[in-house]
Amino acid sequence: MFLGALVEAGVSPKLLEDTVAALDIGARLEISRVVRSGISATKVDVYSHGEKDLPREVFWEQGGHSHSHDHSHDHEHGHSHGHTHSHGQREADARQHESSEQSSRAGVPAPHEHGRGLNEIRQIIGKASISETAKATSIRIFEALGAAEAKIHSTSIEKVHFHEVGAVDAMVDIVCAAVGAEALGVDEWVCSPLNVGGGTVKCAHGTLPVPAPATLELLKEAPVYSSGPQVELVTPTGAAIVKTLASRFSQFPTMKIEQSGYGAGTRDFPGHPNVVRLTIGQSAAKTAAGTSQETITVLEANLDDLSPQVLAYTMEQLLAAGALDVFSVPVQMKKGRPGAVLTVLSKPEDADRLSKLIFAETTTLGVRRREEMRQVLARRWETVETPWGPVRIKIASMNGTISNYAPEYEDCRAVAEKHHVPLRTVMQEAMRKYTATSS
Repeated sequence: MFLGALVEAGVSPKLLEDTVAALDIGARLEISRVVRSGISATKVDVYSHGEKDLPREVFWEQGGHSHSHDHSHDHEHGHSHGHTHSHGQREADARQHESSEQSSRAGVPAPHEHGRGLNEIRQIIGKASISETAKATSIRIFEALGAAEAKIHSTSIEKVHFHEVGAVDAMVDIVCAAVGAEALGVDEWVCSPLNVGGGTVKCAHGTLPVPAPATLELLKEAPVYSSGPQVELVTPTGAAIVKTLASRFSQFPTMKIEQSGYGAGTRDFPGHPNVVRLTIGQSAAKTAAGTSQETITVLEANLDDLSPQVLAYTMEQLLAAGALDVFSVPVQMKKGRPGAVLTVLSKPEDADRLSKLIFAETTTLGVRRREEMRQVLARRWETVETPWGPVRIKIASMNGTISNYAPEYEDCRAVAEKHHVPLRTVMQEAMRKYTATSS
């Protein structure tokens, strides 16, 4: 699905086809147009030695062998298998970690003798005629997948024996995803909360709940939900691609839309378009004033029965834990009680962790949360040498011109305490030094 969305968003189909050829593993792509619940989308199918990539439930129902051949493919009914591909993959969390030798001792042939270990996968990718950046991204995706499987099955990543994920079709999926993502040339990938689906899914280890264990491991710290069809909507490989490419998870970001594309899955769900949408646009980060714009999370809590000493301590702990800013405002609470409103500015990805800290350190029963946009000046640091030691100067600029600067308080405080010099004297000397060196 991800490959289909890439094609619709502007990635050349020939680039993906050339990438498959560069892998030299006996595969090819077939790209077609389909409709999913009323939405026209691009579908990408992988063929390996004349056999079509199957959804993993069909794959395992057929005993782990594909029986769908090149000549039987029907463009109009490519979704008739009744199963979902998430992010363009017949992903599998089916892995066999016992070696062929162990299987032989048990008196049965190794079922995954055609699987690949991570070292072999690295070698194949390393030999391909693609950019070094795309190679590195592809390997990181496999390593993320391998690390998740290793943890689940209590083994090391080097001992993880990929079968479906190490097979030809998934090699194509992952490497083409890396090459296509690089070709778009975007500065940042942002992913929406993920609908993981529901129900159960069949794989090499039997019938497992959705999301599959590997998917669940890969999506730690990511916002997920379950809605619509009770099938697997995010598979391990799709989760590994998202984990590797996305810098953050967010609701639809503020931007000027330039292009969009839809990649189709296998099944057509009534009333639920089985597609992945990729939207490309110009971020609203740069404004006419020469400032940058970013999304932050604001956390607030009303406190009317908390010791001032505990409040001060909590504010210090929040700053130490990564809050962008923390402040409190005295307010009059109900029944005339004096209180305070604690406000914390946070990066969206830190909001849950900081909320837990507020609950742990204060008496509040609820924390309000909202997302806001803030404009910030470009900033950098320079260090000046004072008679008592180095002090950093924070410098802010707009449109390339310095707008203000100030010595870092904590540096000045440390110097003043160590050398028993008035804080004001240290700050004034730091400012004088910076002014002298920058003029």
